[in-house]
Amino acid sequence: MQAVEEERAARRRRFDSPEQEAFLSLWRTYDRLKALEDELFSRYDLTAQQYNTLRLLRAAHPEKLPTLVLAGQLVSRAPDITRLLDRLDERDLVVRERRPEDRRTVYVGVTETGIRLLNELNVEVRACHTRQLGHLTPEELRQLTDLLRMALEPHEPTDSNWR
Repeated sequence: MQAVEEERAARRRRFDSPEQEAFLSLWRTYDRLKALEDELFSRYDLTAQQYNTLRLLRAAHPEKLPTLVLAGQLVSRAPDITRLLDRLDERDLVVRERRPEDRRTVYVGVTETGIRLLNELNVEVRACHTRQLGHLTPEELRQLTDLLRMALEPHEPTDSNWR
């Protein structure tokens, strides 16, 4: 029991506050879990952000989404959504169009090539998620998700899909 208390006291000395400890633990966890994801997507010459973009477009398919709507749905911010889409367009994974009634808005959709790539990735992405978090029980995963949602809520726009 004393060893556990000594370990906790040593940990408290390494951090300025419990919030800092939680934040840095979250950041470290993200870094370790992202490395597994990066390894997978690099084999397909994709980034996680590009994969997420394709995944969102597949969910909307056959409809096309306005670029800014798509950008707002991404897991992480994409300050240069145009460049991200350029790279996907070069590989024939997405298609963009401007509609005559609103030439200012660019609509984006996933192509059949993009859907085939996503289908090819399905099993590997699930296996990656299992490698990342499969050691947790369903109840622990639910608790983790609930805690993360609580941490995110005050910082998320009210119209976000993540609320």
